Amino acid sequence: MMITVILCTYNRCQSLPKALESVAASIMPNDVDWEVLVVDNNSKDQTRKVVEEISRKYPGRIRYLFEGRQGLSHSRNSGVQNAKGEIVAFTDDDVTVESDWLQNLTADLHDGKRAGAGGRIRIAQDVPTPSWILLEGPYSLAGQLAAVFDKGQEPHELVLPPFGACMSFRKEMFEKYGGFRTDLGRCGKELVGSEDTEFGERLIAAGEHLWYAPSAVVNHSVHQDRLTKEYFQAWFFSCGQAEIRQRGWHPGKWGIPRYFFSLGMLGSSTLKWVRTFNPQKRFFLKCGVWRAAGKVAENFRLSRERRRHNSGELAQS
Repeated sequence: MMITVILCTYNRCQSLPKALESVAASIMPNDVDWEVLVVDNNSKDQTRKVVEEISRKYPGRIRYLFEGRQGLSHSRNSGVQNAKGEIVAFTDDDVTVESDWLQNLTADLHDGKRAGAGGRIRIAQDVPTPSWILLEGPYSLAGQLAAVFDKGQEPHELVLPPFGACMSFRKEMFEKYGGFRTDLGRCGKELVGSEDTEFGERLIAAGEHLWYAPSAVVNHSVHQDRLTKEYFQAWFFSCGQAEIRQRGWHPGKWGIPRYFFSLGMLGSSTLKWVRTFNPQKRFFLKCGVWRAAGKVAENFRLSRERRRHNSGELAQS
């Protein structure tokens, strides 16, 4: 059985060495063949040089692949297509993995009974916590500070998809169900994501089994430019956009989905935000308003595209 770790990167030559070193130093059984495939998504920094330098420390372990089409989904799909392994594992360029991460993340996939697995993603201990967010309770933003994924200490079947920084799949799943959607996934400085969870949801909906491996642990760092209110608001706006892209366009007046009017979602969220005086709770609710605004903006964009498409069809008929 061969395993390929796919690590996609874009202009992060500063954090990449730590991430790549931690993956390359993984402890695996002697009878398991494995490799690390670094997919450089059109970086303009010293990414290739960094990969080549670390590769010399681990002969035959690390491969470099350049992907010129901008976007994380393009990179991940290219990684899958070029992977030598029957099992593909994914992680990010701003994390560190525990030494037994790869073994624990892939151990339940060898017998072919499960389609994939996800492990635990924790916030790295050196990450400063802004005073304006909470990390626990109903108004927690821990999952947005870093891609936290923690479903407890016991292994079990997943009913929700794992996150991209710590997930693995049998490669045949991509041949059977297709790759990551390229209209989702980060592209350059755009924040629209969810390509990882959409793929997992696709498998679960098809009846495939995904496993939670809590002993496969990844520690997620947070860049300084993400520790701002502006970034959080933009992130939630992008989440709203991604949800509409994933779930589909909804007809409505001025591009606003009808259910927004029926439930008073946007107005209700805004009213709760302006009436709240606790600063941490207030910011949490404000992020919800930005998410709703992202939904409206994306639905409006898609409604305009549909009108143009329909107009074009009428003109041709």
